[in-house]
Amino acid sequence: METPSETDSQITKAQALRALHHAPQLLSLVNVWDAAAARAIAELTDTQAIATAGHSIAASLGYLDGAVPRDEMLNVVSRIASAVDLPVTADLDDGYGDAGETVRRAVSCGVVGANIEDRLRPLDESASAIRCAVTGGEAEGVPVVVNARTDAFVIDRNRPLDEKVADAITRGRAYRDAGADCVFVPGNFDASVVERLVEGIGVRRVSVIGLPLIPPPAELQELGVARVSYGQFTQRVALGALQDLARSLADGGTLPSGIRNLN
Repeated sequence: METPSETDSQITKAQALRALHHAPQLLSLVNVWDAAAARAIAELTDTQAIATAGHSIAASLGYLDGAVPRDEMLNVVSRIASAVDLPVTADLDDGYGDAGETVRRAVSCGVVGANIEDRLRPLDESASAIRCAVTGGEAEGVPVVVNARTDAFVIDRNRPLDEKVADAITRGRAYRDAGADCVFVPGNFDASVVERLVEGIGVRRVSVIGLPLIPPPAELQELGVARVSYGQFTQRVALGALQDLARSLADGGTLPSGIRNLN
């Protein structure tokens, strides 16, 4: 059970995270998967908040994406939140069948923001999950920042583009009405699609992932996007560097100079 001072601290962090989403400046989040990665990112002066990557946490625990049991996910999220003083927003998959209880438990772990994905379930069911996520934070006395994810672009990718955009907008508006602060629309699309999503869902209400076709941060900010994150790709970069080092060492190389003590 949190003490009043701990709850006050979380409320302050939640308010700060919400302000970052609605500020004119784009919120850029480099996703992490454990406490060491979180501390490394938090040490950078430009870091304003920490976001977890569910896919990366799953990989680090030996699971496929979306297959981590809730207790194991929350254990990792709790360690990340305890490792840094910044606001932490957590990827909580689809809410594990009970988005309200999952968010309530995540908030009790120190989290102040949550991603809940719809997996293109029926719209009324998905909107209800977002409402429950919001009330789950309220039950802990914390105004949790909900980033409602729609999979309109990543499930059934062969649908016509206009159909995917329309679906994302319809779902995004419903999730906003249900209390979501932001609508996460992962997908690899260009500026024209971003512009349509912002027009349909709202300025500083759309969140995207930094894939190859996605415009650079400065353009996203100009287009009115609230947030960009990088998902599992940050871990892939780190693992790629580790694999490259292992290959070099196997070939007779040595450790490079200038290794930073980040762990």
